[in-house]
Amino acid sequence: MKRIGRYEICGLLGRGGMSVVYRARLPQLGKLVALKLLHPHPHLRQQLGLEELRQRFLAEAKTMAQLHHPNVVEVWDFDEFDGQPFLVMEYYCNNLGLLIGETYRLENPSRPLPTPQVIRYARQILAGLARLHHADIIHRDLKPFNILLTEEDIGKISDFGLSRLRGEVWSGPRTLMVGSPYYAAPEQEQDPNIVDARSDLYAVGIMLHRMLSGRLSEAHSPSPLPIPTNSADASPSTGQPGIAARDLDRAWAAFFVKAIATDPANRFASATSMAKSLDELDELWGELVRTTCTAPPVDVSRSRPGPPQASSVRYQPLKISPENAPADFDVDPLWRPRSWVSLVYREGSNGVVIEAATRRVWQRSGSPYPMSWQEAHHYVNHLNEDRFADISSWRLPTISELLLLITA
Repeated sequence: MKRIGRYEICGLLGRGGMSVVYRARLPQLGKLVALKLLHPHPHLRQQLGLEELRQRFLAEAKTMAQLHHPNVVEVWDFDEFDGQPFLVMEYYCNNLGLLIGETYRLENPSRPLPTPQVIRYARQILAGLARLHHADIIHRDLKPFNILLTEEDIGKISDFGLSRLRGEVWSGPRTLMVGSPYYAAPEQEQDPNIVDARSDLYAVGIMLHRMLSGRLSEAHSPSPLPIPTNSADASPSTGQPGIAARDLDRAWAAFFVKAIATDPANRFASATSMAKSLDELDELWGELVRTTCTAPPVDVSRSRPGPPQASSVRYQPLKISPENAPADFDVDPLWRPRSWVSLVYREGSNGVVIEAATRRVWQRSGSPYPMSWQEAHHYVNHLNEDRFADISSWRLPTISELLLLITA
């Protein structure tokens, strides 16, 4: 097994222009970590020089090591391997980019998230940003893939390779872009040295718009931004801030006009002020839900047009390649079912739910904590040993069965 220092390398997590990130393990403890090794692209190495890149890598490690906040990833170790520095930090297998299904083609649509979930993530990101900005650190590369998600679904800001302290001057070529397309603020694209906290807040605004609507905002559009009186006035084809996003009213649209204003002077001045505005929107959203979602209780039946039949859904495990999975599971590019079945559930005794047509039995709540593949099998074995709900034939569901649970 390949090693970097004392760490066992388990797999590749990602590769950027400046470094490569591995999933690694501490052999004595078996603890998984993320290991980031300086491995610059030849073009970047030619433009900046290896020594400059080493100094920036060390600066990133020092920046992260000095921060302690629940919404900022922590660094645990720093060393060298074959003359190249590496840092070791917290490992989490999920991130916001994966959650919404963002691809390298950023123009492609992504999965929109429920409004309460979006507000919760935004609050966490802004809390982490407030800590960074208090330390005079500007991140300069906020985007969904740089927001890691813990097992408790807490967002943590990561990847400080492009961050800078107040007063530092960017010494790279003017043709070298700092930040990520669409998420980098206009002034950052023009001159990386003039950015401040408002540049990071611009990126948060773009992420918020993407999470709510599943689309990027055309924030650079020269046309005026119409503000709808309610979400019914929204047009999904405009692509303008606050217009394509789901469940937005006039206040939401006004929020986006300010969050991603082209002129920094027209944006929120701080992460705290942006979070306060979000709190007000959250109150409006809660009031809207209370006043509009008061329909009488509905039947547990859920009618869904089209195949497949629930009785024909595969229940035996099958190993399927990632390339063939969308076709085999009949899901769209964002892994959403293309067709639906009519399902009726009834609540059984002892914490189970029974699917009426096939009498397929589900545990009502499942594990209270995320589990690895091995832990999941161990959990099922315990259910059978304890005869949970007087059943001794529990098993893990297949992907095909899990897709039946997704609501339209």
